[in-house]
Amino acid sequence: MNWYERMLLLSGLPKIFPRGYFKYKKLIFKSILLLHLEMRNFFFVSIFLISTAGFAQIQVVNGFFQYQEVFVETDDFQSDYLEKLENATSEMQRDSILRLKVLNDLGYYYHTRNLNLALEYIVQGLEEARALGDEYWEGKLMVSQGAVLLRMEELELAEYVLNEAILKIPESESWLLYTNLGYVYERKGMLGEAFVYASKTLKIGEKYGDAKAVAMAYSDMSNLFWKQGKFDAALNYGLKSLEIFEERGLKDLDYDFTLHLVGQYMVDLDRPKDALEYFQHSVQLGERYGFYNNLSDTFIALANLQSKMENYSEANISGLEALRYAELLDNEFMIMRSYLALGKVSNASRDFLRASNYLETSIIEATENFGDKFYLSLVYEELSKAYEGSGSFQQALIATRKSDQLRRDVFTAEAEEQISLMQTQMEVAQKENTIKLQEADLSRKRILEVFYLTLAGTLVVFLFLLYRVFLRKKKYSTLLEKKNEEKEFLLKEIHHRVKNNLETISSLLTLQIAKIDDPKFKQVMEETYTRVQSMGMIHLSLYKEGNLKQVEMKAFFEALGRFILDTFDAEDRIDFSTEMSSLELDVDVAIPIGLIVNELISNSLKYAFPQQDSGQICVSLNERNGNLILKVSDNGVGIMENSTTKGTGFGSELISLLTRQLDGEMTLVNNSGTAFSFEFLLNRAA
Repeated sequence: MNWYERMLLLSGLPKIFPRGYFKYKKLIFKSILLLHLEMRNFFFVSIFLISTAGFAQIQVVNGFFQYQEVFVETDDFQSDYLEKLENATSEMQRDSILRLKVLNDLGYYYHTRNLNLALEYIVQGLEEARALGDEYWEGKLMVSQGAVLLRMEELELAEYVLNEAILKIPESESWLLYTNLGYVYERKGMLGEAFVYASKTLKIGEKYGDAKAVAMAYSDMSNLFWKQGKFDAALNYGLKSLEIFEERGLKDLDYDFTLHLVGQYMVDLDRPKDALEYFQHSVQLGERYGFYNNLSDTFIALANLQSKMENYSEANISGLEALRYAELLDNEFMIMRSYLALGKVSNASRDFLRASNYLETSIIEATENFGDKFYLSLVYEELSKAYEGSGSFQQALIATRKSDQLRRDVFTAEAEEQISLMQTQMEVAQKENTIKLQEADLSRKRILEVFYLTLAGTLVVFLFLLYRVFLRKKKYSTLLEKKNEEKEFLLKEIHHRVKNNLETISSLLTLQIAKIDDPKFKQVMEETYTRVQSMGMIHLSLYKEGNLKQVEMKAFFEALGRFILDTFDAEDRIDFSTEMSSLELDVDVAIPIGLIVNELISNSLKYAFPQQDSGQICVSLNERNGNLILKVSDNGVGIMENSTTKGTGFGSELISLLTRQLDGEMTLVNNSGTAFSFEFLLNRAA
């Protein structure tokens, strides 16, 4: 029995009001829990101030605020973190961007402890962002507002706010918006739409290298698979999500919730010991950071698991803990479910009087306008068991009827649709079977009448026709094979002659280069030489490998790299590598990609390693989600900011032209060297 339950019993209320005192228990619990929370916070804050005196996530240094964003730069989310942010906002200018950022964080992270207060801070931030005309922070705050409204069961309003924010948020940061929109549709039971938004989150995370977004997408997908009853797939995605969270190193609210989800999957896969470990880990994080909603959810799941394992004492403690955190959050939905969990535990342990008290309180918490009739039907179902167990059969019957009525309200339309569909399918199947039986009967009669007269003739005709078909197919196959051989020979000869012509052009260019004294003109001719040679190598590959339509790109890049290093006399100081698997592309795609890679390798050798420095050049080409991802990088000096274009600029224009030709996009990353990334639409390129 938990401490606050003992305090209730010591108060004498159960003896004075053996059934009715639970109607007033919410008010009593709130008073006791608030007192307990104040005492606990005083203790934690005292310890924290002693151990971390002089440190804060937000400080004033030389007249400027310095802010360490929680779960981005630090996971030091102690009991006084939000209090420090509250105090700091009063000292900040109302027109400062940092103030908007702090108000947004206050609202977002208070929703784990106090939904109403969270909404107040977000509304305050929205007013200031709109007064400043700052659309970006208006959008960010609207995303947080949608997340809070969602958890306050305001689904329609949350959906409206999140859709309004879409155009205000840059794509790279829109994954949190899509994640919360997915939650809205999940709560509405529209799992297909929810999965679409989880997929959008994953795509954005992969595109911008955002590990948190990818982890969130996998977590949400695992939850959706679980709701569809696909427990193995749910567990697989849940574990992938946890792995990414752990590699990221910041164990936040969403990591905690994913632990809870994986525990649920373990329960459904009949792995109670494993489930218990995940639940306990989730509880540790929730208690450390004050994630009340997650704690309530996890303790409800623990209560059900422990009751299933017949550990009723521990199950009761877990149910009371779920109720405590639901009360702290002031979330009626979680409070109602917590009382339901306690009632189920009491029924399982055959303490029917206590079960009926818990379940009656759950109904009071639900109120008359409670929207989730499914959970309410579960309460009345358990209440019927409790009344029956205590001998109150009339009340049990009333509760059963109420539960049945609520279930009919939830499932009537669906049941009628399902029955109608099944009935239609049965009628169609019966008619089809009748027709098939009649046709089979007529067929048997006809066969018996003509069988002896036509069998021999039919066999002769069949064998004759079969022989004629065989001869015709053989003749046609021989002719087709001959034509294919001729076409392959001609195509191979074309590639051979193109290769020879390109080699001739390369030789002419080599001779011309040797006679040029002007360094700039000589450089232009050398670049032209490498481009021609690059195309020639592709045709050589087609001719030698025997595949006349497709080029194996890994071998081609390796050969091209060796050729360019040899041309620049850099094979001893430059390490060239290809980080990719074997990949074949049509020649129409391979040639422009080969020219792009030729230009970028040549530029790296000319400009990235001055003074004949040593270094590395890496090329990779991979297929992902129907697209081609090309990356060419070096660890040279990088491209200086505001630097002027070196050379003639033709190479850059050629790369741009070829990229547009393949309907692609180019991204430049200038960090510890230079990296060019290209994304081409494979179908368009092909």
